[in-house]
Amino acid sequence: MIFAKAAPYRIRLMLVDDHPLVRDGLRARLGAVEQIDVVGEAGSGEQTLQMAEQLLPDLMLVDIGMKDMNGICLTELLLARLPSIRVLILSMYDNAEYVISAMHAGAKGYVLKDAGSHEIIAAINAVAAGGTFYSAAVADVLLAQPFPEYSLTEREREVLILLAKGLSNKAIAQQLEISVRTVETHRLSIRRKLGIDSAAGLVKYALEQRWLN
Repeated sequence: MIFAKAAPYRIRLMLVDDHPLVRDGLRARLGAVEQIDVVGEAGSGEQTLQMAEQLLPDLMLVDIGMKDMNGICLTELLLARLPSIRVLILSMYDNAEYVISAMHAGAKGYVLKDAGSHEIIAAINAVAAGGTFYSAAVADVLLAQPFPEYSLTEREREVLILLAKGLSNKAIAQQLEISVRTVETHRLSIRRKLGIDSAAGLVKYALEQRWLN
């Protein structure tokens, strides 16, 4: 599922996978896409952290199953050091634990390795543009763990949907023509009503309610 506007004209992409053949295939396919520049690749967590600080890519395409450091821990470390970078997980694992953990870590999307190249490219465009992207199978995993029903106001529902799409408080305030403080108040109310205080939880709830297309 895709929630985003058009991607920036050029996307500086870094590939992270501990299998050289996988990186070769991704570099060959993605490097042929006009708006994508593959600026670097790494085969381990430590190498990724060093290179990311030098290259400052817009987006990292990160595998979960690496030998020295899993992609979820790597995502947390990357975003702690370089919060402006956006992370898209590309993984063979589709279980709920991995998906939700990746979202908690700050990843903005999760695509399965058996997806077609068109889906991976769509995910890169969506995440680079400031949105989120989850493969249909991943969305199904999230929907399989429904939240209980609670009553939100119409404005709270609007705010929740925009939060689930990855918008900041300031962006939501501008779109809804309300103050940032009002957005923060709505977020607090949503958290109190639903017991949800993470991007992963908000996306899962919005998907379950069929509020995201």
